[in-house]
Amino acid sequence: MGLFQKTVRLFRLAFFSILLLSGLTAVLLAGVFFLALKDLPRVPEPLSRIIETPPTEIFAATGERILIIGGREPVPLNRVSPGFLQAVIATEDHRFWEHHGINKIRILKALWVTLFEPGKIQGASTITQQLSKNLFFSFKRSYVRKFQELFVALQIESQYTKREILETYVNQIPFGVGALGIEQASRTFFDKSAIDLNLAEAALLAGLPKSPTRYNPYLYYERAKSRQQTVLQRMVAAGYITREQADAGASQELKLRQKPAGARTGSYYLDLVIKYLEERYGPEIVYHGGLKITTTLDLPLQSLAVASLQKGLANLERDLYSPAGGKSAGVPAPETFRPQGALVVIETTTGALKALVGGRDYFESEYNRAIQNQRLPGSGFKPFLYYAAFEKLNLNPASVLVDKPVVIPVAGAKDWAPENFEKRFEGPVVLKRAFTNSINTIAAQLVELVGPQDVIKTARRCGIKSRLTPVYSVALGTSGVSPLEMASAFAVFANSGNYFEPFWVSRVEDAYGRVIDEHIVSGEKVLDKNIVYQVVDMMRGVLDEGTGSVIRRMGFDFPAAGKTGTTDGYKDAWFTGFTPTLSTSVWVGFDRDINLRTQQGGGFTGSRAAAPIWAEFMLKATEGEPYREFPIPDDIRFEQVDPVSGCRAVSLSGESVRVALRKGQRVCEADRNSNSEKFESP
Repeated sequence: MGLFQKTVRLFRLAFFSILLLSGLTAVLLAGVFFLALKDLPRVPEPLSRIIETPPTEIFAATGERILIIGGREPVPLNRVSPGFLQAVIATEDHRFWEHHGINKIRILKALWVTLFEPGKIQGASTITQQLSKNLFFSFKRSYVRKFQELFVALQIESQYTKREILETYVNQIPFGVGALGIEQASRTFFDKSAIDLNLAEAALLAGLPKSPTRYNPYLYYERAKSRQQTVLQRMVAAGYITREQADAGASQELKLRQKPAGARTGSYYLDLVIKYLEERYGPEIVYHGGLKITTTLDLPLQSLAVASLQKGLANLERDLYSPAGGKSAGVPAPETFRPQGALVVIETTTGALKALVGGRDYFESEYNRAIQNQRLPGSGFKPFLYYAAFEKLNLNPASVLVDKPVVIPVAGAKDWAPENFEKRFEGPVVLKRAFTNSINTIAAQLVELVGPQDVIKTARRCGIKSRLTPVYSVALGTSGVSPLEMASAFAVFANSGNYFEPFWVSRVEDAYGRVIDEHIVSGEKVLDKNIVYQVVDMMRGVLDEGTGSVIRRMGFDFPAAGKTGTTDGYKDAWFTGFTPTLSTSVWVGFDRDINLRTQQGGGFTGSRAAAPIWAEFMLKATEGEPYREFPIPDDIRFEQVDPVSGCRAVSLSGESVRVALRKGQRVCEADRNSNSEKFESP
């Protein structure tokens, strides 16, 4: 066959392939078209009824309704600042006055992305199409729904004027912190009516709907200002304002309302719930979908958590040296110089978040220190170190190391020489005593033997997700974590090595009572139960005779375990501890870089600042609860040992230490012949 004939044949094949592909595409598009036309919702009359949706209700774990969100204050278009209308059009749909419901260029781009980029579904996002979404209470984006929204948008444009469409739109936008519609947003953020917004205020509000949580100016002011400048530049590009006006608007001071009446919930816990819902379903569904949300919140525990934290901080403040008020306790300090705190409670057997307090007063500061604070845990991180050492090196609580000055060379950096809190050394000491007394030089020797990576791996297995720097000092808590992470991670020790992902929403129903999401409790075995019990037994020693003994002195006598934490300079004080059912983490410190100093010049440790709050809460939280012990694995046995030599104690009196040993572990070489059981060498 000649070259010409081959070329002709190839052209014919290509031509027929194109025809076939075009036919198949046409059939596919026709199928999608008719499927989209099926069951289209009716456009309401008048259009304003499109935003008349039932409110979202949020319930506690026991069924009490604790919050309703979704109310609106609709206003006519002539009572909205022209600057805001221009800002929202320039930002959301700059050709709004010209198109008939769809932006053809953006539609083509969206179709291409939706059809030919797997896993991505993109909308054209005209204002009219965004309005049409409110008629579809579906929680999954799909090709068909995108076409349906397009057809409904065309219906809306054919039945209503542009002003009616815009008026309905600005009255249904979610702005965050509970504000729905421009009138609520204006009063919430600036304490004024929507008609009175200036250019700077209008541009800030027009930038919020893209992500009300991410651009919340009360939490992320600089981020909100950056978004405001983007809006102003789009207004310039659309011809609404000059560049000089945009620059003036960007530099104008924003006078945000200090305590917004529309503050979303008044609760750190519920803020966390709403943030989760917004990220999962989008603000439109959360505020317009009439959802019924069941949380894991335990109202009595939450009330106790708030009261315990506030009482503990008040007690602390009486003895605290104030950077603002000096040594006079009678001089009130500004809020920025008052100590803050956080308290988190996790149900150990499920991961359910039962209570959460993110600060001393929500209406003073909405900043949620329970989840947003990445503070150094200090010695509170040592359980992960000791577990790693027991697992990797086959050490046990009776193993002996020498408490002495330690200098660890660090390649390319200054040598690491950690110090003990008491500034003294005890010499040889068993690991259980070193743990309960929080001896740093022993921890330093362990991390040098184990390596920081193995400590980090253990923490990761327990659910710590914050960035952990792989340096030796990580074992002494020099990487920031949140109280929520600590409470959840310690629950793994309470639960024999099983990890449950923390959660706070257990069930979601739509407006018709259909269950659209339900959390199924499922744990994962991440740690060896025998090693876990050895660490738990040492953590019990912290309360019984170690740095957390203040808890027993306050009258809490239930089986419990935990660890104190204090950072250099007394900037962070922690106590995280657990019973078999509840894991609770308490953090105390300043928001600013200030030390927790006493009026006498000393410092507040975890045992003095955080542990009393933990005890105050747990005393009341466990009232009426049955006495529960931690389950002891079959392969665990106990020995009384000398705290210095680690050998079996001659007498049970005096300073002997009770340690938990795994099968095959012995206490010390001197006891080998006297013990009938044969143990392997560590």
